[in-house]
Amino acid sequence: MSAPDFPLPSGRVLCAVSGGADSVCLLHSCLRLARGGDTTVCAAHYNHCLRGGESDRDERFVRSLCASLGVELRVGRGDVAAYAREHGMGTEEAARELRYAFLEEAADELGCGYILTAHNADDNAETMLMALVRGSGPRGLAGIPPRRGRILRPMLGATRAEIEAYLAENGLEHVEDSTNECTDYTRNRIRKLCMPVLREINPRFAEAAARAGALLREDDAYLGSLAEAFLEKYPDGRVDCAALAGESASIASRAVRMMAPAALSQRHVEAVLRLARAGHGEADVPGGRFRAGGGKLFLSHDAPGELPERAVNIPGETAIPEAGLVLRAEIIGDAREIHTSLNTFAFQYANICGTICCTARRPGDSLRVRGRGCTKSVKDLLYEKGVPAHERGLVPVLRDGKRLLAVYGCGQAEGTLPAPGEKCAVLRFEAVKYKEG
Repeated sequence: MSAPDFPLPSGRVLCAVSGGADSVCLLHSCLRLARGGDTTVCAAHYNHCLRGGESDRDERFVRSLCASLGVELRVGRGDVAAYAREHGMGTEEAARELRYAFLEEAADELGCGYILTAHNADDNAETMLMALVRGSGPRGLAGIPPRRGRILRPMLGATRAEIEAYLAENGLEHVEDSTNECTDYTRNRIRKLCMPVLREINPRFAEAAARAGALLREDDAYLGSLAEAFLEKYPDGRVDCAALAGESASIASRAVRMMAPAALSQRHVEAVLRLARAGHGEADVPGGRFRAGGGKLFLSHDAPGELPERAVNIPGETAIPEAGLVLRAEIIGDAREIHTSLNTFAFQYANICGTICCTARRPGDSLRVRGRGCTKSVKDLLYEKGVPAHERGLVPVLRDGKRLLAVYGCGQAEGTLPAPGEKCAVLRFEAVKYKEG
């Protein structure tokens, strides 16, 4: 096959390169498409430290590949297994969280407007099957979106077989991840056990799944527009309970999600719809509280639009219910094993001035994010992260008596990270479940 063709954004773009067949094909294709144009291609590689020497081999391969191609590269690494244990999550989830946090930071450092990942048609089909097993709705069943914020997935139209054929035809080397053969992981079981059977039934199953996903996305977008039209009838945000309860479930559930200040689980949506049917009561959801009374459903006015100031318990826990988070803090005597991310921060204990507080952003707040080499207003950082304006007051900001220390989801201040062996305070934000009213 010829190299995959796709629209390449102008400016600086960042390719996520693991060293596998898909990402090598992506990098090669981007360089070909950028030739003679106004696009500069950079690369980033994240070493998950999960496979010992093999992980280091992958890193060496990507370093060598990028050097040979003249591509500027950023490399990061983290102990995913330790991070998963610390946060009570699965290895795959932890790896994804750390990897994407690194890619965002690398893109910022390199001044890249977009991050390109090498997900292909087979990956998409596997994701759709996983969503089906979980009982997801249309959005989940639609598979991997071609775009999420500044993350683009331009190779979703190429199958794994086509990518491997292209590499062979062009003599391009890549590395293989030995864990892809292990069926302990859900995706690998689907890849090894389910996909071959489905290809026997339809050799072009991946392409068929992509068409189904595209149709589901179209339907989801249309239903979303109907939900928006329904809400436009209530510009004051006080929705008629009977009208909402009388709508189809597909419209009513989307309307509730659009009214909510944060993402809702199906359990939360059902709780709010029960309120509408009952016409009275309340239900807590991430970021706020729905109430029903006088025939109207609305977000409670006593649900704050921004976080109040709270002193952080160190060590201990500090609830931040407005944001659907809890802040867990501990004191560590030796900073060697600390793994920071966009929701976990480690500060030099000796340099903390007074009490660390968790607050909303304040006018004039700015942050020189560690590793970025520039100072930006918190307002701009939240805008870059795609945080809607009405939610920015609910983004936790950590500060002591002297300076702003960190912004949840954006990073921590330069010069606040402890050196190996130093005593430090580790603060970790975790999502919490909310009760139904």
